[in-house]
Amino acid sequence: MADTAADGDQRIHVGETADGDRLEFPIVEMLTGRGFVTGKSGSGKSNTTSVVVEELLEAGYPVLIVDTDGEYYGLKEEYELLHAGADEECDIQVSVEHAEKLAHLALEENVPIILDVSGYLDDEEADDLLRETVRHLFAKEKKLKKPFLLVVEECHEYIPEGGGVGETGNLLIKVGKRGRKHGLGVVGISQRPADVKKDFITQANWLVWHRLTWENDTKVVGRIVGSDYADDVVDLGDGEAFIQTDWSDEMVRRVQFKRKRTFDAGATPGLDDFERPDLKSVSGSLMEDLDDISDRKEQERSRIEELESKLENREQRIAELESELETARDVSAAARKMANALAHGDGAPPEEYQATLQTKNEHIDRLEERIDELEARIDESDAETAADEEADADADTETAADEEPSESESATAAERDDDGPKDALVDAVQARLRRRGERSQLRDGSEDTTPEESSGPAAETVVDLLQAAPVVTRVNAARRDSKCNDDAAWQLVSELATNPGADAHDLAAAAGVDVEAAHTLLRELRTRDLVTRTDRTYAFNADRMRALVEHDDPSKPRTELRDQWEP
Repeated sequence: MADTAADGDQRIHVGETADGDRLEFPIVEMLTGRGFVTGKSGSGKSNTTSVVVEELLEAGYPVLIVDTDGEYYGLKEEYELLHAGADEECDIQVSVEHAEKLAHLALEENVPIILDVSGYLDDEEADDLLRETVRHLFAKEKKLKKPFLLVVEECHEYIPEGGGVGETGNLLIKVGKRGRKHGLGVVGISQRPADVKKDFITQANWLVWHRLTWENDTKVVGRIVGSDYADDVVDLGDGEAFIQTDWSDEMVRRVQFKRKRTFDAGATPGLDDFERPDLKSVSGSLMEDLDDISDRKEQERSRIEELESKLENREQRIAELESELETARDVSAAARKMANALAHGDGAPPEEYQATLQTKNEHIDRLEERIDELEARIDESDAETAADEEADADADTETAADEEPSESESATAAERDDDGPKDALVDAVQARLRRRGERSQLRDGSEDTTPEESSGPAAETVVDLLQAAPVVTRVNAARRDSKCNDDAAWQLVSELATNPGADAHDLAAAAGVDVEAAHTLLRELRTRDLVTRTDRTYAFNADRMRALVEHDDPSKPRTELRDQWEP
């Protein structure tokens, strides 16, 4: 969790100093600054990066991680991140067409993202996806100016010291130089500082040097940190490092970073059985938006293949006609040569030869007319193909326009939110729940719904159970630990009680609350076993609620702690 320093800055706890004091980094410097973390394999550089990311996520700040080795998915053991890449283990397979949507989700929907580029067989495809995603992040941040951190593993592959820097590397350098003023920070991670462009390293305002043993790397430490540290960096233990930070009066500090909490997917495999933990996933509605982009791309690919097939058939037919024309011309030339030879000879050509020559010339004329006709038809087909492509482009534009909500719809939604009920008293909400349960019961009876068809417990059962004191106490405790205010929390509880089987987005929309706040309340209710989740849909746990009521002892003093955890 984030702590607040004496100067008012929020800080995250990442380890301890050599004196045993807490090592804390200011959040704003992490999100908007330029960082560099280095160390040989196994020295703790990836663990240090994961600790920083975990603490930022814990404090509610999303990040985008460029994962070159597929080792950060372990964060999903505790946090809801979108794992996008090329592998089947990713939440969704993405390409360069998804770049703008990924940037939108990260900055405007507050969705933490792991951009896993390790599974792409074509390095150019992975490079294009990263470049366009960063380009959209940078463009959006010019307007939003929202503190956001971009984490780039193996940064020497994009900004090498010796070789030429490509378009993606130049863009990352641009983010390092100009991103801070827009709120976009970047941290590069590499196990070979000697291979990283020195302009990037020297511009960093926080650096972490873990154990390095190769001579070229220790020379970099000597030039940037100092010759004394070049000798000591070889003997650093796992997780131990020298750090340089602009916000500290001490030029160089020797520190020990703490271990990360989540699953270490980047650990070297051993002889013991590998056990993959249960991983969290983002909401289905976000996945639907990305799936729509994939579907459109597949349709475009099919359409291109169809057009290419037609073009190939036409080109083949043209080649056949050209061959026939060449043959006809050869026959015509041979016939004319023979006619000239006979015309200048001693005798006149025979009548049958003249007739044959006339027939050949007529055949040649017909072939040339047929060729002209076929070429005209090909031109017409090309025009139709161009028209089809233009129509497809117009259709895609109309589809994209349809997906954007109109200003009138947004205004109407805002009016509904403003006109919503403001009474947050539990008694009033319970009365409202009771009335909605009665209406739900009447409606369910009229539709002859069988118990097997219901996606959750009967609404009237949940409504009755929500009147019980031990249940109310737990709901209030969940509300206090969530990001929902009193009115929003009971509004969402009311919707869930009478509409079991809905997902978080539907519940948030129906209750008129923010999706992120709805997620926090649902998570707290699940922690207390009041709510269950199946395939991203939620429903009250009537059996658990009934057990709480049956085991409640009214004679004992009621406290939040007792009611929250007993029986």
